[in-house]
This record gives sequence, C-alpha cells and structure tokens, in this order.
Amino acid sequence: MSQASEYLVRGRTLPDEAAREMFENMENLYRKKLWHQLTLSLQAFITEPYFQQGSNMIELYESFIKDFEHRINQLSLVRLVMVVNSTISQEKAISLLEATHKKVKNHTEASILCRTHLARLRVETEDLEPLKRLVEDLNTEVDALDHVTATHGEFYKLSSHYYRRLGNHAQFYRDTLRYLGCTDYEELPSGEKTEIAFAVGVAALLGEGVYNFGELLEHPIVRALEGTDREWLYVLLQQANAGSLAHLANTTEWRSQQDLAAAETQLHAKISLLALMEMVFAHPASERTISFDDIAKRVDVPLSDVESLVMRALSLGLVKGSLDEVRQVVQFTWVQPRVLDRSQINTLNERWSAWCGKVQQTMQGVETQAPELLVA
Repeated sequence: MSQASEYLVRGRTLPDEAAREMFENMENLYRKKLWHQLTLSLQAFITEPYFQQGSNMIELYESFIKDFEHRINQLSLVRLVMVVNSTISQEKAISLLEATHKKVKNHTEASILCRTHLARLRVETEDLEPLKRLVEDLNTEVDALDHVTATHGEFYKLSSHYYRRLGNHAQFYRDTLRYLGCTDYEELPSGEKTEIAFAVGVAALLGEGVYNFGELLEHPIVRALEGTDREWLYVLLQQANAGSLAHLANTTEWRSQQDLAAAETQLHAKISLLALMEMVFAHPASERTISFDDIAKRVDVPLSDVESLVMRALSLGLVKGSLDEVRQVVQFTWVQPRVLDRSQINTLNERWSAWCGKVQQTMQGVETQAPELLVA
C-alpha cells in the first residue's frame, strides 16, 4: 500500500466526523484519478479547522499531495504549498518553496508566484541587496504576462514590502495602489485594512514626486481609518490634496507620527505645490493668467516666495507656462492631469456646462446675424 493510501485509511478512522468526510471525499477522487476535482477539494479542505491544527497541514502535503503533485496544475500546486507554508517555520517554508520551484520552473506564472512567495519570506528578515535583482526580474516577468491575475497582486504585495523596508516612499505608494487594484478589498482582514491605509497614507505625503492623492482618496482603503485614533491622517490627506496649508498649521495630531514630524518642511513645500495645482485647475483655460498676489493669497505663502514656488512647479512638470516678472503675473497653459475627487469633478462639470452655454450662444448669434453660413 502506498504512503498516500495509508494516509487516507488513517483519515477514515478519525473521531472528527467532518474530518472523516473530507478524507472519504479525497479517497474517492484519488482512486478515480480525478486530479482536477481533487485539487479543487483540497483548496477548500485546507481552510478547515482540522488542517489548521498542529502538523496536520504539512502531513497532508508530505503524505498525500506529494504522491500526485506532478499530475495537477502547477499554478494550483504552488498555491497549495503557499497555504502549507503558513503552518510551518520560515526555514522549512523556504526549503519547501525552493524544492517546489524546481518542479514548476517551466511554467511561467507558477514560477513567478513561487519566487514571489520565496522573496516575501526573505524580505522581512534578510539583507535587501541580494533581493534587488530578484524583485527587478520578477517585475519584468509580471509585466510580460498578457492579462492581470492574482499573481500580479502577490507580486505587488512583495514589491510594496520591499520598497517599504528600503525606505522608498514613492515606490511603496505606487506598488501598494497596484496591489490594492489586484486584490478584492472585501477579503482583506479589517486590521490589515487599517495598517495598509495608514502606511500608504504616510507614504503619499512623504513620497518624492507624488503630487496627487486622488486615486488613494477614491479607494475604500482610506476609509478604514475612520472611527480610529488615526482618522486624522484621512483628514490630512483630503486637506493636503486640496492644498490647505492652514490645516497643517492648525492641527497637531500628525506630529505624533515621527516620519511626518521630521519632514515638516517637505510637507509644507508639497502642499504649497498642490495648492498651486488646484488653483490652476480651478481656473478655466481662458483665464489662467494669474497674478503673483493672487497666488500668494491662495497658496498662503509670502509674495516674495511666489516666483520660486512657480519655478519649482515648472521644473517638476506639474504645470507649464511662463512668468512675467515685470507685470508680476504667470501665464499657465497646462496643469498635470490628476485623479479627481467628487468636488473637483463637480467643478469640471460646471466648467463643461459653461462651455456648452457659450457654444450655444455663439451658434444662436451666427443663426441670427449670418444665417446663410448655416445653409447646407
């Protein structure tokens, strides 16, 4: 009798009725060699309490799954191994994944998923430099996949952890948003939602080159902060996105976060730029010649700092235009596209309605004064 058969026989004698039924189901499918159906059953069974106890999960793999792992879908095999790994030590988990990768290395997505999980086990404890090449290679391979899969979410979760440990706030912010875009939000544990929301919110404020929080603010993840002692961050993100320096100056909760408190000067500079962008956006394209004085009042900076602020925005590619130092005005011709919140969409809608009204007036004027131009 094979090891797998002996394992199934033992399972049928368990005192737990639910466990016995699972073993009977597995034995039936195993004897009929219905590998796909057996795989689906295993994916359901491994979440049951019996297999979460003690060494039951690793015994399932060693005594049963290994017998036919070469017959099942290789991507499914990696996913089963990932669950098994959650019940064993990190050292054993790494060894199991390395052995599994040798078996699935010729299957592109399975190989990516296996190496991604390996890197995730290592990223929290090992030196980051050896992982750099692996993360870069995996990124290239994930981008080459012809459709978005759960593997993308696993990779972006790894990548976000890697860049967080590296202290790269901007890349952590971007990859966390990508991870959230590939993940079912409702399936995330509530505690994890709050932790992700706080970490990505801080990263948005600190990230170099991040001048639009719209995508984050429109994602339900940030609302996980509501009703908690970290709700102040959600409010700060909203106010910063709108370019409110007054909120930064008049609140103190954000100073409790060490990284934000240490970056007060950078925060002030970023929100000033966001305020300038919001001001330009709010002006119709035909009315974007704005005086230094108006900019100073809206952004809440000294008049003497307006020129350097605009030059900074121009150099970062946030706006385009030209300064007239003699007339003390700036002619803006473009502002960087942004993910809009509801109030900004309403502003855009009002502008669109006004434009449609002007077009209608022009057409009526032409019909009245030169009707022959409209004759076909």
